[in-house]
Amino acid sequence: MNIKPKTIAIGFVIAGLMNFSVLVFSKGFNNPVINATDPDVMSNFGLIMIMIWGLAYISTAKTYHHVKWLVAVFAIEKLIYGVIWTCWMIDNSVSEVFEKDALAGAFYSIYGINDWTFFLFFLMVFIHLQTSSYNTLN
Repeated sequence: MNIKPKTIAIGFVIAGLMNFSVLVFSKGFNNPVINATDPDVMSNFGLIMIMIWGLAYISTAKTYHHVKWLVAVFAIEKLIYGVIWTCWMIDNSVSEVFEKDALAGAFYSIYGINDWTFFLFFLMVFIHLQTSSYNTLN
């Protein structure tokens, strides 16, 4: 698998910016529907921590090849959020969330797709680092 370093770096930045989209969906942390729908994961504290993860992705965009195991941690973190979202989707009705607030409904409709996508991205980058010449650096 040959992925260009610039493409990977852009992927890290996009992952980080996607995490910052919680500001829009949460209306600047003022959308009580997001918090009430899944208070264990999506409290305002949880939303802030999502943004912190986004900063971590962006901060490693140009140096990811030096932190292979951190890339693996990013993949695990995204896997966890993806599984949590999948379980939520099985047990809940996103249409009920849409009835309460369109932005919250949109958020719950897509956040897991984003997490599964970036899980695959970070996993691919980790595998790339494991199998490439970068492996000698780590």
